[in-house]
Amino acid sequence: MSYYYIFKTALAGLKTNLLRSVLTLLGIVIGITAIILVMSLGQGAQNLILSQIQSIGPKVIAIAPGRQPKGPTDIIATFTDSLKEEDFKELSKKINIPHAAKIMPIVFGSQTIAYGSETYRPTIFGVTDFFAEIYDIYPFEGRLFTDEEVKSNADVVIIGSKVKDELFGDEDAIGKRAKIKGRNFRIIGVLPQTGQVSFLNFDEVAFIPYTTAQQYIFGIKFFHRIVIEADAEENVAQTVENIKITLRNSHNITDPEKDDFFVETQAEALETVSSITDILKLFLAAMAAISLLVGGIGIMNIMLVSVTERTREIGLRKAVGATEKNILFQFLFEAIVLTVSGGVIGIALGALFSFSVSLVLGRYLGLGWEFVFPISAVILGLGVSTLVGLVFGIYPARQASLKSPIEALRYE
Repeated sequence: MSYYYIFKTALAGLKTNLLRSVLTLLGIVIGITAIILVMSLGQGAQNLILSQIQSIGPKVIAIAPGRQPKGPTDIIATFTDSLKEEDFKELSKKINIPHAAKIMPIVFGSQTIAYGSETYRPTIFGVTDFFAEIYDIYPFEGRLFTDEEVKSNADVVIIGSKVKDELFGDEDAIGKRAKIKGRNFRIIGVLPQTGQVSFLNFDEVAFIPYTTAQQYIFGIKFFHRIVIEADAEENVAQTVENIKITLRNSHNITDPEKDDFFVETQAEALETVSSITDILKLFLAAMAAISLLVGGIGIMNIMLVSVTERTREIGLRKAVGATEKNILFQFLFEAIVLTVSGGVIGIALGALFSFSVSLVLGRYLGLGWEFVFPISAVILGLGVSTLVGLVFGIYPARQASLKSPIEALRYE
């Protein structure tokens, strides 16, 4: 008997119990849809995060206080005051960091800003004008701070587009004064509508000189970050070593294991984030695969029921010349047809749902999210669904092929 005829017989068997076949498909469809959705959205999230990190530039080096977090319990260690003014002065010396082109301390926190009866609570960043170069974002109205304004603790502020809209509406904001923690800040710049860039929504922030932020807004004498830009990409590694040596000397640290700071380049950040997102994708895909296991067990159970219900059919086919191999392949083909069909439908639904979510995130939430449909997800979906059909279809098919034709014909 040809495989084509066996395949046609398998399809006829599935059509005879169409409702049962459709219900059996659902477990596979749900599992494959979940896997496609997780892999597609996971890749989209990874691409978005990596592109935002890359947008900062490969020459930028960030220095953070505390130990470098290696697990959830280390996160609290990053909230320390180990980066002081003295460290900033030492890092600013050309003799210590010869390849440093620019340096900027950063402090940040949340604070209410008010104008008349309108209030808004943006994230306040204390910086220098170097922030505009790092993120390649400049005011479309007004200007940046001057060095003199930073040195003199000036009460000036640059606001994001949403902050401007919330406080001033259609009014011109430049030159007006808004109150932050009881002080009147003159608005000197408004940023263009930008959205999310490198974990920061520029529409919902306000930038002031770091000296003003330390002295009057946050009341602190330390920095949350110090950012240094190397003069050339090939000098980044040497600059990192110089930073570590300088800070260890400043903090009287002789054992690198006892560093109360950590230095991170954009290349390291890319590698770290990529590893984390890859692990998350695999974990979520594994969780989604559990539904495939459930679906496979469901198919095996349904096929066993089908074998029992079709005992007389099996006996009749054997009586007219069908071999054990023919019966085995018929029931195996039925299982594979079910799982592969479920895989194809699951891939289509997963792609549709992924596209819909990407559209909402990218177009309506302004996250710059792009739809990604990796070919590996299609291969995985079809491969897994076929494997499930084989694994969970072999036992019922084997049971059917071993039935005695005489006993099968006598079955009521």
